[in-house]
Amino acid sequence: MSAGLETKFLKAKRAESRGDEAEARRILEEVLSRHPNNRKAIGGLARLDQTGTGFSRALQSGIDQMLNLYVQNDHAGVIAVGEPLLSRFPRAANVGNLLGAAYLSIEDYVTAESAFRRSIEADPQHQPSHNNLGLALKKLNRADEAEVSFKTAIDLNPADLEARFNLACHYRDEGRREESGAAFQDVLALQPDHVEARHWVGNVHRSNNAYMEAIDWYLKALTVKPDHFPSIINMAHALLDMGQLNSAADVYHQATLVDPDSIQAHFRFGSVLKLLGAMDRSHQAYSRALELDPSNPSIKAHLLYQEAIMSDWHARHKFTAIPFEKKDRKDTVEPFVALTFVDDPAVQLKRSQVHEQTLLTKPAAPFDFPAKKPGEKIRIGYFSADFHNHATLYLLAGMLREHDRDAFEIRAYSYGTLNGEMRNEIMPFVDSFVDIRGMTDEQAVAQAREDGLDIAVDLKGYTRDARMALFAMRMAPVQIAYIGYPGSVGGAEIDYIIADHVVIPEGDEHHYSERVIRIPGSYQANDNRRAIGTCPNDRTRLGLPATGFVFCCFNQSYKIGPQEFDIWMRLLHQVEGSVLWLIKSNDWSDDNLRKEAQARGIDPARLVFAEKVEQAPHLARQRHADLFLDTFAVNAHTTTSDALWGGLPVLTLMGRQFAARVAASLLHAIDLPDLVTTTTADYEAKALELARSPDKLAALRARLEANRLTTPLFDTVTHTRHIESAYRAAHQRWLDGQAPDHITVG
Repeated sequence: MSAGLETKFLKAKRAESRGDEAEARRILEEVLSRHPNNRKAIGGLARLDQTGTGFSRALQSGIDQMLNLYVQNDHAGVIAVGEPLLSRFPRAANVGNLLGAAYLSIEDYVTAESAFRRSIEADPQHQPSHNNLGLALKKLNRADEAEVSFKTAIDLNPADLEARFNLACHYRDEGRREESGAAFQDVLALQPDHVEARHWVGNVHRSNNAYMEAIDWYLKALTVKPDHFPSIINMAHALLDMGQLNSAADVYHQATLVDPDSIQAHFRFGSVLKLLGAMDRSHQAYSRALELDPSNPSIKAHLLYQEAIMSDWHARHKFTAIPFEKKDRKDTVEPFVALTFVDDPAVQLKRSQVHEQTLLTKPAAPFDFPAKKPGEKIRIGYFSADFHNHATLYLLAGMLREHDRDAFEIRAYSYGTLNGEMRNEIMPFVDSFVDIRGMTDEQAVAQAREDGLDIAVDLKGYTRDARMALFAMRMAPVQIAYIGYPGSVGGAEIDYIIADHVVIPEGDEHHYSERVIRIPGSYQANDNRRAIGTCPNDRTRLGLPATGFVFCCFNQSYKIGPQEFDIWMRLLHQVEGSVLWLIKSNDWSDDNLRKEAQARGIDPARLVFAEKVEQAPHLARQRHADLFLDTFAVNAHTTTSDALWGGLPVLTLMGRQFAARVAASLLHAIDLPDLVTTTTADYEAKALELARSPDKLAALRARLEANRLTTPLFDTVTHTRHIESAYRAAHQRWLDGQAPDHITVG
C-alpha cells in the first residue's frame, strides 16, 4: 500500500474517532473513487454504515420510509426515495435491494438487475439481493444465471424458505420435473404446511401421470387451506385425466364456487359436463366462461360447437367471425371444433397452424436416429388412445391383421382406455402392444426410440385425448398421419398424411403442412370380416312405420346443420309417407330437430330416432333404411363405411376440405360415383329421384351388393399392400437422405 493511501486511512480513522462521520466517509469514498476495489476502504464504509450515528440514522430513516412505501405498493415512491438515498449511501446493500424490488414490481427488469448487482457489489454476502437478482434474471430469460443466483442465496442461508421456493419454481418452469419435486420437498422440510409447495409436489406427480399421488398432495394442501383454488382445479384435472368424469365434474363445480370468476373453472366444468351428456349444464358453464372472457375465441367456438351438438342453430352463423386466436396468443380455436362450421381447407390449415404453434411452444431437442441394418424389418408404431371398441379400430383391425409380418414389425402404443373386446381381438395382429398411458411424454418418446421405430403413425391428430407432443419430440425418423383427423396438423412434427386422389385432389397439396401420400382406391382402411348381426324383420319394432320411404342419417348431431336439414325437410314434403331416421344423440338435439321440422311444416313424428347399439346389430338394422343422406362440411366417415358394408346406399355432396370429401372417396372406391354430387341442387334432385323411383333404387342396391367384395373399398388385403408400399417409399426416402416429398402409390 502506498504511503499516500496509508495517510488517508489514518485521517479517516481520526475523523471517525472524533465523531466526524461525514469527513471519514468523504475520505474513504475519495479513495474508492480512485481505487474501486480497495478492500480497506470498502470495509471502512461498511463499518460506518453499521456503527455510525448521524448518517446511520439518516440511512435507517430512509430505509424505513422505503419499506413503508413498498408495503403500500407505492413503487414509484420507493424509487423516488431510494435513488437519492443510494447515491448518498452507495454501500448500503439494503437500499439497493429495496430499490431493485421496486423496479421488479413495475417490470423494469433491466434496472432491477442493476440495483441488485450494486447491492451485491457493496456486500457480496447480502443474501436477499442474490435471491432477488435471480427473479430479475428469470424475467430477462437468463435462466442459467438465475439458477446460480438462487443457489448462491441458499448457500448463504440454507434455511431461507423463499430462495428454496424460487429455485423449485425455476426447476418447474424449466421442465426439470424431478429436480423441481425434490426442491419443493426441501421447502416442505423447512415448513411442512407450506401450501404452495404441497400443491406443486402434486403437480409434479400429475405431470408424471401419477394421478393418485397428485391427488393425495392436493388434499394435503387443502387441509391447510381448504379454499386453495389451484389445488382444487388441478385435482379436477387429475380426476379427468384418470377418466373419473363424475368426480371431476364435482370438483370442477367446487372450483367455480371457490372462484366464481375463474374462466378456466367454468370452461373445464363445461367440457366435462359435455362428456357426461349433461348438455344443458355444459352450455350454462360455457356461457358463464364467455361472460367472463367475451373475446376468447376458444370459448366462443366451444359454445357454438356445444350448440351444434344440441342442434341449436340460432347463433351458428357467428362462427366465421371468430378470430383464429386471442391477441395474447394464449387461446385458439381447436381445429376439430372448426371443421363442422367452415368447409375451406385453407382456413382449416391456418387454424391448425395457429393451434399447433400455441400447443407446442417448446422446440424439441434434436435426435440422431441410428442407421438401419440391411435386411431388417421395417418397424411401424401405431399411436392412439382408441385401441378399444372405437370407430378407428373397427376400420383398422383388418389392416393390422393383414400386415406382412415377414417384412414389417407392427407395434401398437396405447394411451387410452383398454377395455372392450376389440383390444383383445387385435392382440394377435401386433408384435408388441405397449401401454404408454402412465408414461410422461418424455418417457413414451424414449420408449419408442429404444424400440427402434422406423415409422410412427399418428391415429389421432386433433381429436379427443391426442398427444401431439409425442410427435413434436420426434419418435421415429418418419412420422405419418393416418385416419384419425381429416385435415392437416399444421406443423413439422408430421412428415406425411395418407390420402387418395379424392380427399386431397391434385393441386390442393398447399393446404397441408405434410407431404401427401396418395394410395389407390380410398385412403380409409376397412375390415372385410366385420360381422353383420341380426335385427327384427318387422321394422316397426325399430320405431319405423310399416310402409313408406326411409331417409336415413346416422351421423352425430354436430354434423347436421340447417342447410342439410332444409333439404331433408323439403324431401319429406315431396315424398308422401316418408320419414327421416336419425341416430339419437341427446335429448336436446332430438327436441330441437323436432322443433326445426315443425317450423318447416313437417310433423315432428316423421323424425324417428334410433337408440345407439353395438356395431353388429347396428350394421344389420340399416337394411330397413332406403337411402342414407350425408352431411356436408363433415361427411359420414366410418358411418359411410358402416352403411355401405350393411348394404345401404349413401348420397353425398362432395365439398372442398378433406372432411367434406371422405364419403365421395368411399363411393368412388366402391364404384358408385353416381351417388357423389357437387351442388346442393343436384344432391336434392338425386335424393328425390331415388325416392320416387323404386326400380332405380333397387338397381342401385343390387350394384352395391355386387360391388361390396369386388371393388377396392372392402378389399382389405390390397389396401394393406398399398399402405405398406407407402411406408416403404417414405422409409426409403429417409434411408437415401432425402427430405419428405409427395408420393403416389400404384
